Amino acid sequence: MAVLLFDVMDTLVWDPFRLLPEHFQLSFPDLMTQKHPTAWLRFERGELDHAGFCREFFLDGRTVDAQALRKLLCDNYRFLPGIPELLRDLKQAGHELHAFSNYPEWYAWIESKLELSRYLHWTFVSCRTGLRKPDPRAYEQAIQTLAGRGRSELWFIDDRESNVVAAREAGLNAIPFTDVTQLRAALRSSRLL
Repeated sequence: MAVLLFDVMDTLVWDPFRLLPEHFQLSFPDLMTQKHPTAWLRFERGELDHAGFCREFFLDGRTVDAQALRKLLCDNYRFLPGIPELLRDLKQAGHELHAFSNYPEWYAWIESKLELSRYLHWTFVSCRTGLRKPDPRAYEQAIQTLAGRGRSELWFIDDRESNVVAAREAGLNAIPFTDVTQLRAALRSSRLL
């Protein structure tokens, strides 16, 4: 059986980050110019916790209401259409499933709401590993952690082309994600379903 490494946000779960401009009453371009340039990256690598991220989010020193942000995110985490059924089918087929995601400690909130651990292990989340895709070291760490499994048995699924390209460069099978119908077809053609 294969090992499938899934990106989470906008591959399995709808990403509520797109609600932040409205939440902060800013346009998306304004939000991008007013946010701290490295706070998110450090948060995803586990160098900041939620409170620290909220203190450092804006360049001008404005703080973010940590509880309001948590509520916004938790209220809006949801599976993409057809994903629970796909994960169930893959697990029932005997495949080993892992999260391989650039995401901060908020992944625990996703787990609390959606119980992704029914289907996969939260093994390769950047806030736990300290490495973000498409850094080649992130893929090598996954390969080393899954030692004993040949690279040909490892399948990576992500909605970002740069991450898919990096996975292929690391020697993994990689499938770009657009929607569950496309992914099911790709998995069937690869004899994984």
